[in-house]
Parts: sequence; C-alpha cells; structure tokens
Amino acid sequence: MRITNISEAKAQLSALIERVIAGDVIIIGKAGKPVAKLVRYQRGDAARIPGALRGKIEIADDFDELPKEIAEALGMVDP
Repeated sequence: MRITNISEAKAQLSALIERVIAGDVIIIGKAGKPVAKLVRYQRGDAARIPGALRGKIEIADDFDELPKEIAEALGMVDP
C-alpha cells in the first residue's frame, strides 16, 4: 500500500494506475489525512438476468405527470 498526496497523484496518475493494475493499493491524502483509495476494478461475477425484478417494482399511475410547481419553474406553463 502506497500513500501519496493529491498533488503527487495528479502529476503521476498514469504511473499510479499502472501500479494499481499490478495489484498495489494507493491511498491519496489531503493535508496528511487519507481521503481516497485507488484500487483495481473487478467486475462482479454474477451475470445480469433480464427481468429479475419483474413484479417487485411498482410505478405510480402519475409517474409521467410533472408537478405544477416544477412545470412553472421550468417555464413550461404560465404561473
């Protein structure tokens, strides 16, 4: 695990990415305190199944209706 500051991370981002690809974990700090962790992205193993939430989500009948206050704020209707 390597700790670096924001300025160094900005200047050496490509090199840090290469280290992450190689398996390193990079901690980025600000004012001496860790604020972010740069780790290698790993795609989940589970395959997506189309329709897996069928019957579990309910959409309200007025879903497509824009509330009057918002329509007025967007200038879509006269106040």
